[in-house]
Amino acid sequence: MRPPTHILVVNGVKVRRPVFVIAAPHSGADLLGRALKRSPGFHMTMGRGPVTRVVYAFARRPSIARSGGAPRVLRDVLAEAWQVVPASCAECTTACREAGGIIGAGPCVGPGALTRFGDASPDLIYSTPVLLRAFPDARFIQVVRDGRDVVADMLADPACMAWVKPHMLSEDAEFPNPFLGVRSAEHRQRWAEMPAAGRCALRWRGAVRLNAALRRELPAEHLLTLRYEDLVAAPGEAIDAVSSFLETKVSMIALYGATIPRPGAWRTRLSGEDAELVEKVAREELARLGYR
Repeated sequence: MRPPTHILVVNGVKVRRPVFVIAAPHSGADLLGRALKRSPGFHMTMGRGPVTRVVYAFARRPSIARSGGAPRVLRDVLAEAWQVVPASCAECTTACREAGGIIGAGPCVGPGALTRFGDASPDLIYSTPVLLRAFPDARFIQVVRDGRDVVADMLADPACMAWVKPHMLSEDAEFPNPFLGVRSAEHRQRWAEMPAAGRCALRWRGAVRLNAALRRELPAEHLLTLRYEDLVAAPGEAIDAVSSFLETKVSMIALYGATIPRPGAWRTRLSGEDAELVEKVAREELARLGYR
């Protein structure tokens, strides 16, 4: 049985059915977050500093996420991130400011127009159990993407590569470690010696396994699954599905004209050796998701 919904008030508005976009790295959470951020009544945050620090603490130390105080900590940092004050957007990341079309200090939304809150911070997926405890009425949208395309983007992203360096699995690391995709300490050395593409594939595999577990746990009215490829190929249909799921109108303007990698770009971006390794590491998940 889930705990009762906590009554959180931000800018005089009760936070009801907050929306969280979750995905493996470079799977499209930012793209959907952009669409929600530009929709009437929504206040979506993406990568605010305090939220990011908590998210990565939970990702790297699952035992912290399981603690009794974790929901309150996450609820508090999100409430702070959702506050609308004259210079609030000055603290946002470049990606968040750009998604909101902000020039100057902001804010990106007027407090009088707010009806829904949400977050699409990178790697929020590892905090999903805490979010469920903090916001039992939350709505989750998970985005999945071909793991080979994900790895191609991760290899080109210094921020992602910083997380898969060998020293990340230190002696005090916790296992299983969904964040890095390593199940036990026995695999520590094998992971450290694996080429970067393989470590990225393990991270993608771990994330999509979390997605699958969430799909089994949550009822349909709390979770919507989208494919990155559908967001790119048929944005109108994808946004219609999101609008129906959230029972509100979501803007699709932000999805048009975006300069983003096209599906299947891994064929020219990954070396033959890297593509073979990714398919070996994540063969089961690629097949289950229909990526042939």
